[in-house]
Amino acid sequence: MNNDFREVTDEEVKGVTAGTIETPKEDPLPETKPDDEIKEVEGDEHEDDSDEGSYENVCFMCRRPESTAGEMFRLINGICICSDCMHKTMDTVMQFDYQGMLTDPDLLSGKDSGSSGGFPNIRFLNIADLQGTGGIPNKQKVKKKKGDVPPIDIKSIPAPHKIKEQLDEFVCGQEHAKKVISVAVYNHYKRVASGHTDDIDIEKSNMMMIGPTGCGKTYLVKTLARLLDVPLAIADATSLTEAGYIGDDIESVLSKLLVAAGNDVDKAERGIVFIDEIDKLAKKKDANNRDINGESVQQGLLKLLEGAEVEVPVGAMNKNAMVPMTTVNTKNILFICGGAFPDLDEIIRQRLKKQTGIGFSAELKDKYDSDENILSRVTNEDLRKFGFIPEFLGRLPVVYTLEALDEDMLVRILKEPKNAILKQYQKLLELDEVKLVFDDSALRAIAKKALKKETGARALRAIIEEFMLDIMYEIPKDDNIGTVTITGDYINGTGGPVIEQRIDNKIAIIR
Repeated sequence: MNNDFREVTDEEVKGVTAGTIETPKEDPLPETKPDDEIKEVEGDEHEDDSDEGSYENVCFMCRRPESTAGEMFRLINGICICSDCMHKTMDTVMQFDYQGMLTDPDLLSGKDSGSSGGFPNIRFLNIADLQGTGGIPNKQKVKKKKGDVPPIDIKSIPAPHKIKEQLDEFVCGQEHAKKVISVAVYNHYKRVASGHTDDIDIEKSNMMMIGPTGCGKTYLVKTLARLLDVPLAIADATSLTEAGYIGDDIESVLSKLLVAAGNDVDKAERGIVFIDEIDKLAKKKDANNRDINGESVQQGLLKLLEGAEVEVPVGAMNKNAMVPMTTVNTKNILFICGGAFPDLDEIIRQRLKKQTGIGFSAELKDKYDSDENILSRVTNEDLRKFGFIPEFLGRLPVVYTLEALDEDMLVRILKEPKNAILKQYQKLLELDEVKLVFDDSALRAIAKKALKKETGARALRAIIEEFMLDIMYEIPKDDNIGTVTITGDYINGTGGPVIEQRIDNKIAIIR
């Protein structure tokens, strides 16, 4: 038994009653620290082998990166505080000086408390409270700039005919659209490569893409960005609203591009932004309602299309979020706007019918009623009447249309592209060691059904998925199946697929 008890003297009892007993003073920091923690607190510049060293430090309070706020104070857990926030914090603490603890010379010298000096055991920042926060995640940090960015080599830019040849492998038809987009992209990156070394300033080749739904607008841009190996951001114009309203801010399109570039600003400034459903930004015909996502958003997009330095939130779509902000220059970003533009064909027909006359050589008024590619006759006058302001159209100099898909085009889309839908299902059955064959009558039947849905190439996948469901469910049950042939009768519901057995080549029909 330990003898840890002792008698309490009368003087100590009186001290407890009077409240003058000194409590042991806690040490705010441990006596010993690991070597790694000491290096971090002291600001050692040694970086570990992880990817942390490629990102800029961001102030934990004001969310400004180190390139803007300057050198920072580094705390534990990767938390950094800029000098401005540190000084503001200390000034705020000095304003709430409780009982003169920070300014009273007697307290600071320890005369009143009888201690060896300094104010009582008070800590303004409890480091333990910051444990587990981890600072700011990398998705909200900007990568450090690598100094001078090497310019693009003009010789490394593929020629327009080579770009079109690569697009032909993935996109069927749309010859005019592929030619226009190849030339525009080639001229744009030549402009980026040449810079502004002489007196001639080359304007940007922003594009307006018009075509019916399901004709391949988004797929064409995705394929182009993959072939050029540049970051691509696809934004939906329907969610963009005027500043101050619920929805995505205009700068959110650049936030998506920054995410696609891995938070590398230099890489993002050479990327491509595709704004889909641009026709939803047309001015509203009803003047009584507030137009918060029409003409006002067109006005806000002007500075992005022309080229300006824009403050962009990092890792968030809303600039009011508590995330770091960075500056992105849009002068070398290629903007492509696309939309289906419903009812634009009626505007074009009304303009063309005004040009009809009377006589043997005159054009009839019903000449353009059956024209499926009436959108190819679009002009800026039609787009202004549709609801776009002239300033917005002036920053999209390249305007082209995509053709509506017919039956022959849908058949080509089914089997010709590198990533064709039929090739995908054939690959799936190859994994089960089964060969899948489509005859010509089946392809025609699928194309005819897709035309009736009036959703373009998007209807093909839904139709194939419907009749392939039973086949893909039954095939894994029988290991003797070697070949499955899809016929037109099976697509139309009047027959079944032809199945060849692997053993005796017996042909059985499933009805």
